[in-house]
Amino acid sequence: MKVNNKRALSLMLGLAMGLGATSSAYSQASLEDVMKARGLTQKDLLAAAKTYTPTGGRDEYLVFASGGQSGQVIVYGIPSMRILKYIGVFTPEPWQGYGFDDESKAVLAQGRINGKDITWGDTHHPAFSETEGEYNGRFLFINDKANPRLAVIDLHDFETKQIVVNPFFKSEHGGAFVTPNTEYVMEASQYAAPFSSDFVPLEEFNDKYRGGLTYWKFDDKKGRLQPDQSFTFELPPYSQDLSDAGKNASYGWGFTNSFCSERYVGGIEKGRPPFEAGCSQKDTDFLHITNWKKAAELVAAGKVEKVNGSYMIPMAQAIKEELLYLVPEPKSPHGVDVNPDGTHIIVSGKLDSHAWVYSWEKIQKAIAAKKFEAKDPYGIPIIALKDALHTQVAVGLGPLHTQYDSKKCTVYTSIYVDSMVTKWDYCEGKVLDQLHIHYNIGHLMAMEGDSVSPDGKYLVSLNKLAIDRFNPVGPLHPQNHQLIDISGDKMQLLYDMPLPLGEPHYAVAIKADKLKPAVRYKSGWNSRTDERSPYRTRAGREKVVKEDGVTHVYGTVIRSHITPEIIEVEEGDTVSIHLTNLERAEDEVHGFALYGQSVNLSIEPGKTASYTFTAEKAGVYPYYCTEFCSALHLEMQGYLLVTPKGYQAKESGMVEGEQYTQADYEKQVKTNVETQAVIDSVVAFITSHNYKDFPPVVALVEDATEQLGFADEAKKKAEGFAAKGDFQNATLWAGQWWQYQVKTADMGLRAKTYLEQHGAVKVETK
Repeated sequence: MKVNNKRALSLMLGLAMGLGATSSAYSQASLEDVMKARGLTQKDLLAAAKTYTPTGGRDEYLVFASGGQSGQVIVYGIPSMRILKYIGVFTPEPWQGYGFDDESKAVLAQGRINGKDITWGDTHHPAFSETEGEYNGRFLFINDKANPRLAVIDLHDFETKQIVVNPFFKSEHGGAFVTPNTEYVMEASQYAAPFSSDFVPLEEFNDKYRGGLTYWKFDDKKGRLQPDQSFTFELPPYSQDLSDAGKNASYGWGFTNSFCSERYVGGIEKGRPPFEAGCSQKDTDFLHITNWKKAAELVAAGKVEKVNGSYMIPMAQAIKEELLYLVPEPKSPHGVDVNPDGTHIIVSGKLDSHAWVYSWEKIQKAIAAKKFEAKDPYGIPIIALKDALHTQVAVGLGPLHTQYDSKKCTVYTSIYVDSMVTKWDYCEGKVLDQLHIHYNIGHLMAMEGDSVSPDGKYLVSLNKLAIDRFNPVGPLHPQNHQLIDISGDKMQLLYDMPLPLGEPHYAVAIKADKLKPAVRYKSGWNSRTDERSPYRTRAGREKVVKEDGVTHVYGTVIRSHITPEIIEVEEGDTVSIHLTNLERAEDEVHGFALYGQSVNLSIEPGKTASYTFTAEKAGVYPYYCTEFCSALHLEMQGYLLVTPKGYQAKESGMVEGEQYTQADYEKQVKTNVETQAVIDSVVAFITSHNYKDFPPVVALVEDATEQLGFADEAKKKAEGFAAKGDFQNATLWAGQWWQYQVKTADMGLRAKTYLEQHGAVKVETK
C-alpha cells in the first residue's frame, strides 16, 4: 500500500498546530485557575512542589522495598515516588528474563527446599551493605519468610546473584540485618521447629523445638555469602523476630526480639485457645543479646562444632562462653533499633503503648558484674529491666518500628492501632509531634535511617491498609506508601503512592549518588556469575554445533536481526540457544521469545543469555525480539525448524517474493550516499566538540562506529553481487547497508543532541 506523503504531512502539521493551541490555552491559565478547577489548597501546592521532579530530573534518594508475597524487591525514587524497577529475587520475573534463562534458573535453583523448586517468596526486610556503619551502595540483602532463605542483589546491575537456604530453620522473619562492615548478615528464625528434618511431636515442643539466629559470613570481594564460614546460635523455642546489629559503642553485639516466650502451642480445632491467646499472656517478652564478635573468634579457633553441615553454637556453649543474654522487653515487640552511636536501643511492643529505651552502658555494667535477676528455663542469664532501661515513653497504641532522624535524640515510631507516626525525643523521653496516616502503619523508613548518620528530610509510612485512598480496583487493594516531610519541627504529609505488587513490609533508602550502576556489560557477559560466558559470540562467528548430544546455537542480537535467523534441528534434540547482545549503546536491550516454549530472555548490552529445551515435536516455531529496539523491530524475527526424524530436504531453491533490477540497486545506493552525507555532518559536529568528556556520548560513538563497520561489510557484499550482475542480492545487501547507516545516524544524532543539551564546547581540530 502506497502512502500519500503530502496528506500524511498535512495531517501531522494539523495535529501539531492543534496541540500547540491547546497547550498555549492551558499555559495561559493562572495558578489560581488551576487550583480552583481541581479544588486544590495552598497546602496541596506546597506538597506538590516538594515532590515534583521535572522531566528528565532525578531523585535524591532511591528506596528498595520488599515486595512481600511477590517475592521481589521494588525500587522507587524520593521525593518523586516514581517506581523505577522490580527486581526478581525468589520469584521468576519475565520482563527481566529472571527464571527463564539458564543463568538465572541456576540462581533460583540455589534456593531449593528439600530438592524442590520454590518459585515464590515472601520478602520482608531488605538491608544495604555497609562500611563503618554507612551504606556503601554495593549490595542489598533480602529475606524470604515463607522458606528461610537470604538473597544477595548486586547493585552494580540490580540483579540477584545468590540465594542461600538456612540449614536449621523452618521459617524466619528477622532477616536481613547487617553488621557495620558487612562482616555478617543476621537472620533470626520465627516459629520454633526441630533443627532436624525428622518428625517430632508437639508434645516435645519445649525439649526438641528450637529458635535460632544465624550470622551469615559475607565476602565483600566476591559479593557472596559464605555458608561454610557462617554460624548459628541455638535459641529457646520462643518466636524470634527482628534484629539489629550494634554500632560504634555496641559494635560486636547483636540484638534480637522475640514474642510468645510463653512457648504456647495452640490447637483451636481441638478446643484449645488459639495461639494469639496463649502467646500474649505475659507482660514482657525477651530481647536476646548476642556477642557475635566473640562467637566468630570461637568458630575461627575451631571451638564450634558443625551440625547439618554448618557451625552451630548450642545454648549451653553460648552460656558458658558468655555469648548470650536476655533482657525483658515490651509484650509482642516488632523491631529493635540501635541508635547511631550505639549507646541506646529502642524496642516497642504491639501490645504496649510505650517505647522502651535501653542503655547499652547499663547493660554492659550488668554483664561485667554478672548481675542477673534470674535465668530462663534453658539457663540463659536474664538482666533485670531496671539494670538495662534508660526510659519508657508513651507513644500511642500499637507501637512497632522506630527510625532515627539526623537531629540528635529525635526518632519516629510507627503506631499501628492509632494509625499515626509519633515523633519523640528518646534522650529526654518526651513526645514532640504526631501525624495521622492512612491506614494502620506497619514499618516506617527514614532516609538512611539505619545507618550511623541518618539524613532525616523524609519519612515513608508503609501502611497495611489503603481502604479509600485510591480508585477502587476490586476487593484486593494496593498498598499505600505515604511520603512525609520531616525537615521541620512538624511533620507534613506529602504524597500517597499505591503499590500493587505484594505487601511491602520494610524498605531502606539510600542517597542516589552512592549508587554506581552499570549501563552495559562487558561483551559476552554472564551477569549472574559475573564472568565471561563460555557461550559468548562475536559478530560473524555465529554457529550451530552439536556437542555431547546437545545442539548449541551460538547467536547474536543487534538492531534489527537475530543471527542465526533460521535454526534447523531434529525432533527430539536437546537445543541450547545462546544469544549475545552486540549493542554498546545504553538502553538498547533485546529480548527473545519462541513459540511453544515458556521463555523470554532479557539481553542487555553485552550480556549473553541462554535457553535450553527439548524440541519435542516436529514443526515450525517462529521466534522474535520482545523489546522494541528500532524502527524495524517487527522484522527482528526468525524460525526454528524442527524436522521429523530422518527428514530429507527437497532440492528446490527459495522463490523470492519480489524481484529487483539494476535500477532498484542504483536507487538504493543513491539513498545510501545521501544518508552517509548526513552521518558525516553529524560526525563533524561531534568531533569538533569535547565529546570525550561525556561518557554517554563516548558509548554512543563507540556503538555508532561499530554499526558503521557493519554497514561497510554490507556495502562490500552489495558491490560484489552487483559486479556479478546479481542485482537481486545486490539490492537486498544495499538495503542492509542502509539499515546499518540508519542505526549509525540514530546514535549519532542522539550523541549530538546530548552534547547540545549538556553544554559541550568546541575544541581545536588538528
